[in-house]
Amino acid sequence: MKYLAIAAGLCAAALSAQVAAAADVPDLGGRSVVVVTENAYPPLQFIEPGTGEAVGWEYDAMAEIAKRLNITIEYENISWDAMIPAVSEGQYDLGMTGITIREDRAEMVDFSDAYMRSEMVMMVRGDEDRFSDAASFAADDDLLMAAQPGTTPFYVGVYDVLDGDEANPRIKLFETFGVGVQALKTGDVDLVLTDGTAGNGYVGASDGRLKIVGEKLGTEDFGFIFPKGSDLVEPMNAAIGAMQEDGTIDALNKKWFLDYKLGG
Repeated sequence: MKYLAIAAGLCAAALSAQVAAAADVPDLGGRSVVVVTENAYPPLQFIEPGTGEAVGWEYDAMAEIAKRLNITIEYENISWDAMIPAVSEGQYDLGMTGITIREDRAEMVDFSDAYMRSEMVMMVRGDEDRFSDAASFAADDDLLMAAQPGTTPFYVGVYDVLDGDEANPRIKLFETFGVGVQALKTGDVDLVLTDGTAGNGYVGASDGRLKIVGEKLGTEDFGFIFPKGSDLVEPMNAAIGAMQEDGTIDALNKKWFLDYKLGG
């Protein structure tokens, strides 16, 4: 009976914490929120093979946030390089695509609190044997890297892997992350730098055609972006905090990073 009482007390405490967290989340009265994304960053958001549906961690998280805040979500698509300027100009209420929280970006947009932390990795073809880390890649002038302009992988590639020259011809620019990965698969480039989140998603779905090599190149925190001064930031942060407290974030991580098989 003693242990049952202790267990009951722990359950009651957990429930009390969840109720308290929920009480801190405001009701926005059915407000319409336009969210823009890229749909090219599995497992955060992507078009599911076979169904053609837009799915992923961020879609599930946003659906949960919408329920908690009592908002209605409308989704739009845009390329990565246009996303931050478009949100900054107020064309959309919120942007999501695994966006790294950085000071230079925070000059243009407001960020939510971090909802995820990831680490930068080197993704290569499954049969790659010419290099195995950043130093051996940099030492071979014939090797090429794919990147999207203005992204964290672009800057890590320029400054942490190569020589700090943003015009280095070894960096081949692509409009979307997915196109860069396709260029890797077809041999047009030899390396894609990405956070472990997307990298593990692509590797897991590649049937051995892709792999991760070398040491991790650093960590990054992801956040949603808003026009400067947006009154949505505080409610979103409240919802994210509540989801972290009650285990919803952990459940989403398990679903999309452990249980889900891309394309299967």
